[in-house]
Amino acid sequence: MARSSSLSEAEAGISCFASSLPGFRGVLKHRYSDFIVHEVARDGTVVQLTSFDLPTECVDVKEEEKAAPAADADHSLALESFRALCGDADCGALRGLLERVAAGGDSDVSPVILSPDANKAHRSDVHNFFKKNFKFLVTDTVEHSDGVQRCIRVRLGSGAGGGRGGGGGRGRKRKNMGGSDWRDDRPFDSRGSSNWSDNVGKFLRFHLYKENKDTQEALGVIGKMLGLQPRSFGFAGTKDKRAVTSQQVTVFKVQANRLAALNNRLFGIKVGNFCYVKEGLLLGQLMGNRFTITLRGVIAESEDVIKASADGLGKNGFINYYGLQRFGSGSVPTHLVGAALLRGEWKAAVNLILDPREGERDDINEVRKHYKEHGDIDKALRNFPRHLVAERAILQCLKKCPGNYLQALKGIPRTLRMMYVHSYQSYLWNHAASMRVQKYGISQVVEGDLVYNKENPSEESTSVDIPETDDSNTDSSEIDLGSEAQPEETIQSVKIVDSGDLLKGMYTFDDVVLPLPGSQAMFPGNEVAEIYHEMAKKNGISLTENAHGVKEFSITSMKGGYRRVFQRPIDFQWELMTYKDDNSSLAETDLDALSRTKPREANELVTSDQSQASDTSMPTNGSDSLENKPTGSPDTAPRKLAIKLAFTLPASCYATMAIRELLKTSTSVAYQKTLSC
Repeated sequence: MARSSSLSEAEAGISCFASSLPGFRGVLKHRYSDFIVHEVARDGTVVQLTSFDLPTECVDVKEEEKAAPAADADHSLALESFRALCGDADCGALRGLLERVAAGGDSDVSPVILSPDANKAHRSDVHNFFKKNFKFLVTDTVEHSDGVQRCIRVRLGSGAGGGRGGGGGRGRKRKNMGGSDWRDDRPFDSRGSSNWSDNVGKFLRFHLYKENKDTQEALGVIGKMLGLQPRSFGFAGTKDKRAVTSQQVTVFKVQANRLAALNNRLFGIKVGNFCYVKEGLLLGQLMGNRFTITLRGVIAESEDVIKASADGLGKNGFINYYGLQRFGSGSVPTHLVGAALLRGEWKAAVNLILDPREGERDDINEVRKHYKEHGDIDKALRNFPRHLVAERAILQCLKKCPGNYLQALKGIPRTLRMMYVHSYQSYLWNHAASMRVQKYGISQVVEGDLVYNKENPSEESTSVDIPETDDSNTDSSEIDLGSEAQPEETIQSVKIVDSGDLLKGMYTFDDVVLPLPGSQAMFPGNEVAEIYHEMAKKNGISLTENAHGVKEFSITSMKGGYRRVFQRPIDFQWELMTYKDDNSSLAETDLDALSRTKPREANELVTSDQSQASDTSMPTNGSDSLENKPTGSPDTAPRKLAIKLAFTLPASCYATMAIRELLKTSTSVAYQKTLSC
């Protein structure tokens, strides 16, 4: 299905407002520091970067694992045992590694890669052999460039003479049995190491502060510096890219001083507030997010209009739509891919992901066009940037199994491929929410509405399909992958409101929920249920029958869930402010606060704040109204108006939908760009 532009709000089902108050014009994300996000942890604390201090707990490396082998150490018995376990070739490779280690110096001690080993149980035996017999060596598993074969990599441990195992980077020259096709440039992983104190939690938890970077990108930079694979990190949800954000992250068996030492080398990223914990974070393990959002270039008939609209947002709330980022920023919305998957049209889904599209960089579109015309997989893989994770995964699978489009789709990291189907659920939900508001209003509950059951809250809860963590990075700059965009992991049971409930007056519109379709999700008992089936039918999809046997791409094989139709911002605050310089900072970030209170510790700025002046994809408009005049020099320019909002939203809500309610205008990037016209 070809599209000429990105999805509009109306096409995504976003068409209603919670109030009839007038809106006004304001520019969202003129600078990325105009959008500040602090994660709210499960215990209700707001996650902020406040300290670079190391934790009081000390992680001692066990003495038995510190020492490198003596030059005259006799490893003959262990080598013979290894020969019996892995064969002559691998034994020879290990012997060579031991000889280089014994010769002294770390400059020549490059990792070795053992022979291909498809037997996972045998690989475990090999890993355990090294832990028992060669404590100064560390092993991990790497893969062949074909993405199928696996082998074990052996390197000098971090405590043994300062070898490469300290996570300082990637493998050097290949000294292995498999030739150049083995990916020994894969970052070292700390998971196999056992040099960790028993009295300290095995996970280091820290606060990640980032500017104008998505979560995966920031952790990718840190992981590369530490020599860690992506799966070593855990986090509760991805945060906006074009923003300044702070969130909790955990990493497995990494000492705090190693991470803290990176701060002077990180740009647009800082880490701090270190502590050791027993468990790592998983997607969805957060209460919500605290937003500080500044809207610049405000234009309204009067300040009274602005004040009434801001007060109205706090009082009336907003329709809890899934925001446009849920459906991707490209001209091929993710819900269309999801619809193709639900229909079982594997080739069509692949084409939607790979085909040329409007609004993308010219160089990327040229790659897409060339592949569509010539089918040259190798050239496409060489030229597609690494952030196009889905495209590259599909092509790699098609190279191995030409024509097997289903297998190619399954090659996409699970977090990403499931988001296509989830986005179709969100698409149906948005349209159902609009119909509910249009037909029955928002002043009261009506018969047939679904509500959380207050009378029997202890009944069995309904689970929702939360995306799982995945070893691979995903292109979260294009698609919303955050668990904060997902429904709650478990929620109360629901019931259909009947006449008796209306007489009791137990429920209000705040209690109304709508389903995300699935096998265990109940539909409303009124006309709103019809829109789900009608829209699905138009898309060639049944919500009650499987079109194919692939469970993960079938709504009837998903449990489903529920989402509140209405949301009020929590702890809502706002203030009007004036400014002269478009590039002046109007809200304090965590780093600003640290620079003010601890200037010596924070003297190495993450970024030059003035550099944001050239990073304005949504420029302030120049219309003449309410003190918004053409800009002169900062000293002579007239003052402009801005409004700063601060509020908290639960984990499943979109701040952009609250801003839409305030402004009564579209939050799409395309519309925001028109404000400069």
